Amino acid sequence: MKLKVCGMKYVENIQQVAALQPDYLGFIFYEKSKRNFEGIIPELPKSIKKTGVFVNEMLEIVISMVEEYRLEAIQLHGDESAGYVLTLQNQLEARRALFIEENKHIKKKKNQHFISKDNVEIIKVFGIKDAFDFDVLKPYLDLVDFFLFDTKGEERGGNGTKFDWKVLENYPFEKPFFLSGGIGLEDVEGIHEIINSELPLHALDVNSKFESIPGRKKIEELKKFIQGLNV
Repeated sequence: MKLKVCGMKYVENIQQVAALQPDYLGFIFYEKSKRNFEGIIPELPKSIKKTGVFVNEMLEIVISMVEEYRLEAIQLHGDESAGYVLTLQNQLEARRALFIEENKHIKKKKNQHFISKDNVEIIKVFGIKDAFDFDVLKPYLDLVDFFLFDTKGEERGGNGTKFDWKVLENYPFEKPFFLSGGIGLEDVEGIHEIINSELPLHALDVNSKFESIPGRKKIEELKKFIQGLNV
């Protein structure tokens, strides 16, 4: 099982979290968020997938951000339709093919914008409260790499509250998913129960429960969390 730390904002803190070797680091590109990211992402270990979080964003802007920040995953946290996801997928593929063709005989410059030669993962978020109709996921099954289940709240993520994880017992698909929503140190035991179930849990997504202020993560608490998961 993998770990994603989301809502990164401050360069030094990004580097400190990256040293813990999470599998994904999430950068929110949404102006209404307290964790909206602006600036330069420092050099990260190749094992960490830079993930851009978007909310009902124009496709052109998403593609531009993928190129500018060399994103390896896209998290769609709004009301994006299956048609939107399909168009995004097609545009990413077209830009990737163009980039590969144009750079066959050219060494890549350090700061050159690009679409990764590998597939950019697409993660579609759905909010859950006390119940959920999993049928709404069907149009997305062949379009996304992962689902992400977060707590439905006033804000688009970072609400700091958990939904009832028992709802996931009715998850009917093999498509792997991220689990998010108010996950903290106190949840390690419950997480192990899900890990030991037959649910296709791909990764945990942590954010506000490990913050001193929005966007700044508590390194020692993250270390304890990771240690607890590895027991």
